[in-house]
Amino acid sequence: MADESGRRDARPGRRRLAAVAVLLSAVLPAGCGGEEGGGAPVVNLYNAPQQNLARIVERCNGLAKGAYRIVLNTLPRGADDQREQLVRRLAAEDRGLDVLGLDVTWTAELAEAEWIREWTGEYARRAREGTLQRPLDTATWRGRLYAAPYNTNVQLLWYRSDLIPEPPSTWTGLMRASARLAAAGEPHYGEVTGAQYEGVVVWFNSLVASAGGRILSPDGEHVALGRPALQALRTMRDFARSPAADPSLSNTREDDARLAVESGRAAYEVNWPYVHASMAANRPDLVRHFRWAPYPGITGAGRSPLGGANFAVSRYSEHPDRSFRAALCLRDPESQRIAATLDGLPPTIASVYRSAGMAEAYPMRDAILRALETAAPRPQTPTYQNVSTVTAVTLSPPASIDPPETLARLRSLIGDALQSRGVLP
Repeated sequence: MADESGRRDARPGRRRLAAVAVLLSAVLPAGCGGEEGGGAPVVNLYNAPQQNLARIVERCNGLAKGAYRIVLNTLPRGADDQREQLVRRLAAEDRGLDVLGLDVTWTAELAEAEWIREWTGEYARRAREGTLQRPLDTATWRGRLYAAPYNTNVQLLWYRSDLIPEPPSTWTGLMRASARLAAAGEPHYGEVTGAQYEGVVVWFNSLVASAGGRILSPDGEHVALGRPALQALRTMRDFARSPAADPSLSNTREDDARLAVESGRAAYEVNWPYVHASMAANRPDLVRHFRWAPYPGITGAGRSPLGGANFAVSRYSEHPDRSFRAALCLRDPESQRIAATLDGLPPTIASVYRSAGMAEAYPMRDAILRALETAAPRPQTPTYQNVSTVTAVTLSPPASIDPPETLARLRSLIGDALQSRGVLP
């Protein structure tokens, strides 16, 4: 994402946050930093559920040789619940938070609130070394590095080659393919995340970027919706009203899309790479027909959504140096290889894509790397949660979009959302 020049006055927001901290300090624990039983200093890691993260933690604890001991604390499964827990504890200046696993959209919010530490010197050099540029951009705010990219993600078009021999490159082409399949009595739905949540915002953002536009100005201060957004809204509306649309589109999330294709009801989906391993495990009879192609565009090549997670260090950590070292180990090439091959999390370090086991786990790894070159990040702003919420509500359900009217409403509501300096909506 582009660097931003000029620092906005955050003092009013800081005063509100201080008031929140006073209220929350009475109900939240003070944290469990320090040492356990006189042993190595504890570094508390808070991260989203990940099946094999404990294995990575164990490896890093062995490499630390007693300098510290990482303790894994698992956040709730939902991204909104994860963010809420972290924000509330940071507002209470909880000293038990050390290394924080952040969604890529949270960096600006927590950095602007001064709740996470800047990565500088040797720590920053090591975090940047060999890291792909798009993931690195998500860890940067106002030209400064505030996190170390742990994993990344892009969506691709996943399709059944027995139904669609040549994948279309545009959404219009997909709609035509669905109409042809429907006329032939074949599975014809195209699955996309149309439910009222972050998934529909991801869809809209990538369509806007594919049309050459953006939701916010590069500095994140102003609404930038224009003709590309109008094209994006027309595409969403047209798709939602076409034979391609699953009747449950307005309730569809990533796993719903995955299951629709695995069940044989749908011919294709736009989704994250984890769907390939799921298809291989659940429908070995179909996986030979399950192919991937670039994310569809409006008039040509599309720009894939950009996802992933970063590791940050809490401002209130009592062991910041140990926390930086722990975070670097948790996202080093071997840790990323383990996360990629065992948990389906694409690496942020370029060299890992050629490491042992990656060819088997990621037969589409070259497509992922190509998609990362042009992937569309979501708007970078401290008020992203507010922007995302009003966008999802306005776009739901996609079949009810009235492009000019919806665009005007989005411009107004997102403009209002940008004026909110609070981070606890």
